[in-house]
Amino acid sequence: MKKSLLAQLFLLILLVSPMSFGADFQKGLSAAENGDFATAVKEFTPLAEQGNATAQYNLGVMYEKGLGVPQDDEAAVKWYRLAAEQGHVDAQYNLGVMYSNGRGVRQDAKAAVKWLRLAAEQGLAFAQYNLGVMYRDGQGVLQDYKAAVKWFRLAAEQGNVPAQYNLGAMYANGQGVLQDNIYAHMLWNIAASLGNDPASKYREILAKRMTPTDISAAQKLARECVAKNYKGC
Repeated sequence: MKKSLLAQLFLLILLVSPMSFGADFQKGLSAAENGDFATAVKEFTPLAEQGNATAQYNLGVMYEKGLGVPQDDEAAVKWYRLAAEQGHVDAQYNLGVMYSNGRGVRQDAKAAVKWLRLAAEQGLAFAQYNLGVMYRDGQGVLQDYKAAVKWFRLAAEQGNVPAQYNLGAMYANGQGVLQDNIYAHMLWNIAASLGNDPASKYREILAKRMTPTDISAAQKLARECVAKNYKGC
């Protein structure tokens, strides 16, 4: 239950912004939407060089994926960093993952935590979840189960399924919270209903140690939590 999913949650989609950055940006965006990434790179590059954070982020994605340009992690890091330093939340998250995985930069868990925290504090659920993993496992920070629970809970309240699963594990194991099978079952029930196979597996194992009354209470809490859109569960 402690396996990190950090490497699996890298954001790789282009940011489609409702804001207008001029005709060149819109041309680049339209080209990317139509799969013409070479044109998108051509249009985004001068804007990125002028300091447009969204163009910088999009270039980072295209260099990371090799869309319209040769795949180049170092170039991806360059553009992510420029956007991240301007507060672009997805760039901050992606840069944190690059540092965690040692892609385009030397692997550095402390730097990963720095950028993940900035994105998490802006409310990005993936960043909150991954920061929870870092605190749970003591990667780049001192191991702190209470901090892990905090970040898992914030992500879980946004419907992040891995966070719901891991928060359930924290309750099951009494890590950072009082041990509580009912809440663990509730969270695993929610995550399982959203397709998380480990949650389904461990929910059934846990149920064997619970009374029918406790299982009924957990199921009721799960229904109430879903009805509240995962807030305040």
